This record gives sequence, structure tokens and C-alpha cells, in this order.
Amino acid sequence: MQQENPGRVDRRAVAAATVTVVLWASAFVSIRSAGAEYGPGALALGRLLSGTVVLGALWLVRREGLPPKAAWPGIIAAGVLWFGAYMVALNWGEQLVDAGTAALVVNIGPILIALLGGWLLKEGVSARLLTGLAVSFAGAAVVGLSMSGEGRASVGGVLLCLVAAVTYAAGVVSQKPALRHASALQFTTFACAIGALACLPFSGRLISQAAGAPVGATLNMVYLGVFPTAIAFTTWGYALARTSAGKMGATTYAVPALVVAMSWLLLGEVPGLITLGGGLLCLAGVAVSRGGGRRVPPAASGPGVPEEPAPGLIDAHTRE
Repeated sequence: MQQENPGRVDRRAVAAATVTVVLWASAFVSIRSAGAEYGPGALALGRLLSGTVVLGALWLVRREGLPPKAAWPGIIAAGVLWFGAYMVALNWGEQLVDAGTAALVVNIGPILIALLGGWLLKEGVSARLLTGLAVSFAGAAVVGLSMSGEGRASVGGVLLCLVAAVTYAAGVVSQKPALRHASALQFTTFACAIGALACLPFSGRLISQAAGAPVGATLNMVYLGVFPTAIAFTTWGYALARTSAGKMGATTYAVPALVVAMSWLLLGEVPGLITLGGGLLCLAGVAVSRGGGRRVPPAASGPGVPEEPAPGLIDAHTRE
């Protein structure tokens, strides 16, 4: 891995990270749009199949080979939880709440990953982290209560977005040990393929819904697989290899704001003021959890392992 020079800003890395953040933000809008024609499982399967094709082609061109045996437990766990369950839950949630609200709620994921990392990976849990977690969950509760007047389905959408945050957090924690043995491209390619396999039970719905769906909805589904899934993870890996994950990870907090702006321009959706207030509480909790604190040295070096503590790795992989 290329070492970070503290006195130098790698403009190409910053540009790559910016591409990633924009594409991850656009995923929330595309899910909301394509979800009008495709069910949650069918949309997830179509997205994962598209992503697997692109990632598989890149993997073949680079001739990286199969991941080592030691990486497979993490790849399988992340493939099922992060690429599979997370995408289905998020797709379902976005059928019940607007894209901006979904992005605000899902953005508590970095805290959950840090909490799981402290428990499962023995990285420790600070009082600041627990405080941030409490603030973020209070924000999620405000979002849910603010939408209760719109029907129970909206509250259910918020809960599904929370499920999405939990499943992707579990997936990313599974990823950390795998990246000690496999490259980022190996991990992403095979985790995406495993996620597609996990969603194969939805293949019948995908085929039937694709037959009657407008071309625009199908293109949105393919877009999700090619850009936010395959390209965005590649550009993020490029950026992460050239600077610290901690510095680059902070850029992901722009995602909810971008989603609100995009959903307003493209879908005509704007969360209510109380909902936005709850979302800001979610982000405030994330900020509290990341402020100060002791830095944890990396557990190991190797392909795809950032030279930063777990919170940096968390931010690097926590979007669409």
C-alpha cells in the first residue's frame, strides 16, 4: 500500500473519493425511482447481477486470482449480509419513505460498525461512542415519530432502514478480517457474486417484472449495479490506497445532504422539517462518536488493509 504523505494532498485520490460519494448518494435516488416498478428482492438481484458482471470483467483483466482460503469466511458473511440482506432491506425501506430520510437513517451505520468492531474484533468501545450511538438512535426515533402521522407504513420504512444499517454494519465488520488476506477487488467481486446468489430466490420476480417494466426503470437498476456498486467501490479503493481512511472517510458524511438535494431535483421529494431535524441528530451522533478518542493501530498489513483504525475502514465502505 502506498504510504500517506501528511504534507501532500493527492488530488487524484480526492477526485476519486468525490466520485464515490456522488455515486453512493445517487444510489438512494435510483432505488427510489426503480422501486416503483421492481420489488425489493428483484431490484437487489438485478443490481447485484449487473455489478458482478462488471466486477468480474475487471477481476479477469487484472488477473488477481481467487481470494486465499482465510478470506472466504468474511467474504461469505459480507456477501450475504451487506450485499444481500442490506440491499433488500434498503430497497424495501425506500418504497415506504423518501430517499433523503432513508439516507439520514442509514447513516448511523458507522457507529454500529464501530460498536460491533469493539465487541467482535476486540477494538474497545469508548464512552464517546456509546453517547454518539444514543444520540443517533434518538434521531432515528424522531424521524420515525415525525412520520407516524403519514401511516404505519412510513414508520415501517424507517425500521427497515435501521435493519439495513445493522446488516451492512455486520457485513463491514466481517470484511475487516478478509481484507488482511484478499485485495479490495477480490473481496468486492466475490462478495457481490455471493450476494447475487443469496438473492436468486427473487429471480422469478425479476424476470416477470422486467418484462413489464419501463426501460427507464430497468436502466436505473443496471445503473445501480454498474456505478454505485462496481465503479464507486473501485474509485474508493483507489482513494483509500493513497491517503488515510480517517481523512477520506469524513467525506462520506456529505451523502445525506447530496441525497436530499438529488431527490428534491429529480423526484420532487423533500423530508419535512421535523424529519430533517431527526436526521441531523443522527449525523450529530456520528460526529460525537468520531470526535477525539484514542487511535487504534492496524491489526495487520496487507492488500486492501488501510493503515488506520477501524473507524476509518468503517467510513470507507459504508454506502451504496
